[in-house]
Amino acid sequence: MFGCMAQVSGSSVVEGVLIDWVVHRPVEPSRLPPEWLSDEQLAAELQRVQRRRGQDAAHEAELILALAGQRPAAADPAPDHPGARRAGWTAQPGDGEVSEFCTAELAAVLNVGRGTAAIRLTRALTWVRKLPATFAALRDGELDERRAQQLADAVKDVPADVAARVEERLLGEARDLSVTRVGTRAAELVLQLDAAAAEEARVEAAKTADVHVYPSPADGRAVLAVDLPAEEAAAAKDLFDQLARMLKADGDERPIGLLRTLVAAALILRPADSGLPLVAANLTITAALEALEGGCAPGEVNGLVITAAHLRDLLARLGALGVTAPDGGSLAYAVTGPDGELLATFTPAELERLATRGCPEHAVGDCSCALAGPPPTTDRYRPTERQRAFVTARDRRCRFPGCGQRVGAHDLDHVVPRPPCRDPPRACERWGARGSFVHAPGWRFVMTGDGTLQVTTPSGVTRTTRPPGLRPREPEPPPPEPTGGPPSDDPADDPPPF
Repeated sequence: MFGCMAQVSGSSVVEGVLIDWVVHRPVEPSRLPPEWLSDEQLAAELQRVQRRRGQDAAHEAELILALAGQRPAAADPAPDHPGARRAGWTAQPGDGEVSEFCTAELAAVLNVGRGTAAIRLTRALTWVRKLPATFAALRDGELDERRAQQLADAVKDVPADVAARVEERLLGEARDLSVTRVGTRAAELVLQLDAAAAEEARVEAAKTADVHVYPSPADGRAVLAVDLPAEEAAAAKDLFDQLARMLKADGDERPIGLLRTLVAAALILRPADSGLPLVAANLTITAALEALEGGCAPGEVNGLVITAAHLRDLLARLGALGVTAPDGGSLAYAVTGPDGELLATFTPAELERLATRGCPEHAVGDCSCALAGPPPTTDRYRPTERQRAFVTARDRRCRFPGCGQRVGAHDLDHVVPRPPCRDPPRACERWGARGSFVHAPGWRFVMTGDGTLQVTTPSGVTRTTRPPGLRPREPEPPPPEPTGGPPSDDPADDPPPF
């Protein structure tokens, strides 16, 4: 081979070396289809993916902290100004140093919910401030994201010195423990090292406790989750279990799990024996006419999708299939356009009056004039009842990108910022339960007539949300291609006038 190489020019020698390197160089398994890899290569590539995922999580944390550093709390509206945060609704990550709007901006940038964004920001702060060795191991690919997350969850509410001692004791063995065991072991160490800090952490965790409803994989069902102190949760579960076993002993053949859920629902919805006052639940039921007439269009109950058959059964049980309001409830109609855009809302009496009256220019039955539409503007700061009914029927839930949580009866906010008691609000939105985002520095909001909302963050990311019932319009067809080839340059071909 050397003799052959000696007979060619220097450039040919270089070319030969390059060709030999290209032909014989090892190819990274990630560049090959998985079915071409051996078992050992598959395992090695999966481990590389796991390491890269941890490294990406560390890099994401650095980027999140850089963004948070550009959003100081000092830039938020002062307590006596419109849009100021109302205390007592939700805990904010960042120890009061980061703007309350930072998690919302992060949610829009990542296209996740605000709760997820808050978790990402909190763990980034915890890794950097309290667990530097853990963060370094994550960044170097020596520790996976889930175990690093367990460590952050365990120490996020304890002093930095306690967190450092937990990290020192646990990080070395964390790689060899299961993910769940890492979290359990970290919690045990917190208790051993500083019982007072553990108690403080428990108190802090109680501040973020809440009740959530999550859709179940099965149609027409949902999961109710209640964040309770461990002893209360265990006591509640034991109570459900005892009552369910009593039903079993009385001959009920249904599964024990189903009996537990029925017992829990009965205790929550009918707490007569607890000494609590009886309350009525508020249900917002959304149904299309075809569903009530036997069609298959699904409906919603408080934002949870249910089948048309389940919807008809629910309405029948409420006594509303007639169609009348259930006992103690109310009934309203929402009229939508061909694309699902909300046109108007009516009570039954208003709808009947409009249907029989028509308009002054046409006879009853011959009128096709538009008799109703969105509610008119008002010169008040607060929305009118008609505005409230319209927005509630149109939006049904929080309109912030990535959120979708149901909000209370009074959580209406302006798209255009308006100081109290001045210009009339142009349009209202169901928003969050805290401060008004339209007063947040650098945010921009644009709403179209059908309720489509565009939100642009201070960092320039734009997200669009539509009301739940609004269908996206078909794009305009492109103009037809010109025929006959390119235009002629011959003056004799010019059309008149010449």
